[in-house]
Amino acid sequence: MSTEQKTKIASLIAIVVHLSGAIGMLYGSHADWFVSMTPYNLLLMLALVVWTQEEAASSFFSFLLLCALVGIITEMIGVNTSLLFGTYQYGTVLGPSWKGVPFLIGVNWFLVVWSGAQTMLLLHQHLAGTTAWSPALAKKWLAWSLVVDAALLVTAFDWLLEPVAVRLGYWSWENGEIPFYNYVCWFGISCLLLLVFRQLKFQRVNQFAVHLLVIQSLFFFALRIFYQP
Repeated sequence: MSTEQKTKIASLIAIVVHLSGAIGMLYGSHADWFVSMTPYNLLLMLALVVWTQEEAASSFFSFLLLCALVGIITEMIGVNTSLLFGTYQYGTVLGPSWKGVPFLIGVNWFLVVWSGAQTMLLLHQHLAGTTAWSPALAKKWLAWSLVVDAALLVTAFDWLLEPVAVRLGYWSWENGEIPFYNYVCWFGISCLLLLVFRQLKFQRVNQFAVHLLVIQSLFFFALRIFYQP
C-alpha cells in the first residue's frame, strides 16, 4: 500500500472519529462516554501517525520518545512546583498517571509538536520553491524560521485547546484562569524540541500529520464555541 493510500485512509479514520466525538459531546445523551474515550483517541492518532510515516524510522522514533519524555518531565515540574506553565492539576480523564501527570500527556506533546512541525515543513518547502530570494538566503531563512513558526503554531493550538480541556476535565487551573505564562512555556519548550527536529533534517512531509492538525483544530474550535458541560 502506498503512503498516499495510507494517508487517505488515516485521514478518513481521523475525520470519522473526531466528527462522531464532536456530535456525541454536543448533541448526544452520553457526552461523558465520548469524553472518556479521549485516551483511546490519542493512542489511535499516534498509531495512525506511525503507520503513515515513511522516512527515517530511527530519527522519527527518537524524536517521538524525546517529545514524550520532555512533555512528561516538564508537566511533572509544572504540576508539582508551578515553576512551569502555572498552577494546575490533572483530572482522571487522560488515564493512569504518575506524580500527578498522566502518561498519555507525552503522546499529546508528541502529536502536537510533530503535527505543527510537519505543517510548517510543508509550508516552508512550498515557499522555498516559489520565493524570489537567492537559494542560500531562502535555505537559511527557512531553516531557522521553521523552529519559530512551528512553535508559534503549536502554542496557538494549545491556546485553542485550553478552555475546552478545562471543560472536559482534562486538567484545571488555579482560580479557573489560564495564565499567559502557560503559553510562554509552551512556546519555549516547543522551540527546544523543534531545534532537535531541525537537526534531524526530515525532508518528506507526513501529510497525515498535517491533516490531523487541521482536523483536531476544527474539533476543538467547535467544542470551544458550542460545548457546555
